Amino acid sequence: MVSLAEPPAAMKHQELLGPLLKHVSRSFYLTLKAVPRDLQRPIGLAYLLARAADTITDTALISRADRLKYLELFRDAIREGRSEQLPTIAEALVARQQDAAERELLTRLEEGFAILSSLSPDDQAMIRNVVLTLTKGMVMDLTTFPGEDEGRLIALETRVDLDRYTYYVAGCAGEFWTDIHLAHRPSLADWNRDAMRQRGVRFGKGLQMTNILRDLPKDLRIGRCYLPRQELEVLGLQPADLLNPSAIAKVKPLLRSLLALALEHYQEGWAYTLAIPRYEVRMRLACVLPLFIGLKTLALLERSPNLLDPNVVIKIPRGTVYGIVARSLVRIGSDSALDRYYCRLRQDVLISQ
Repeated sequence: MVSLAEPPAAMKHQELLGPLLKHVSRSFYLTLKAVPRDLQRPIGLAYLLARAADTITDTALISRADRLKYLELFRDAIREGRSEQLPTIAEALVARQQDAAERELLTRLEEGFAILSSLSPDDQAMIRNVVLTLTKGMVMDLTTFPGEDEGRLIALETRVDLDRYTYYVAGCAGEFWTDIHLAHRPSLADWNRDAMRQRGVRFGKGLQMTNILRDLPKDLRIGRCYLPRQELEVLGLQPADLLNPSAIAKVKPLLRSLLALALEHYQEGWAYTLAIPRYEVRMRLACVLPLFIGLKTLALLERSPNLLDPNVVIKIPRGTVYGIVARSLVRIGSDSALDRYYCRLRQDVLISQ
């Protein structure tokens, strides 16, 4: 006789890491589908937990102090592996979410913790560590910048602060990605763990720098300036000046410097990708797709008429994304074919400069 005791829970877990994850992030869902199947559960769960924390951080209908309080409760729950505080978080925040998928995510946090407890102790430790580090960046957002309704604009002070922030919110994911693949993929036994972790950090930082440049006008209007204040001052600018799109001429040298930094990070990400054995097709594809999409985005950023203008939307059309997927799939087993495509995408950014 077939037992019916387990399938309902398994189906709920599958739905949490499938349709719900897709609704809260189509871009990451695309990457997750490429990940080796035995790693989709821990990597998908780590993303969902971090996404839940991000939802807490961005709940604009409650005060910044309350958001920080609930974020710290969530961090405590992750750190201690205890779910008792999760209903308190959901009760306070679910009704404040305008996005249906984010509401559902907060109501299902206990399911996420149940999945976490079902994983191996080593996988649990890696997930807890990366989520706690990612949420340091969220704490940094809430403690550095004013609330959206305070009518103030604060900038990070130095490029060192920017580098620390990009590590917290993305670079650390490269370390997690490296560690969990090393733990599960015997084919990576020859990897130098420390060197590959550092490349993974640079990979994540490059993706985050792309997001920062893309979202610049939106972030400025909620009081957050990730461009270092000291470097703006050298250009004769204050953070508030960036709210006027006409400041683009003055700030362009700094934007190009940061775009060049993103390209340097991507170069390390590319070295990371080519170090993956060719027969690890899924792992390769999971790295190739965000990198190639990121390069396409950088080219759009470089060609944008004005990155300070909130009316200028930087977004890759879905058809272009599908084209990147198709071109990547036919090249994935060949280092030389992949490298030619990478160099073409990178050159598209450089030509614009």
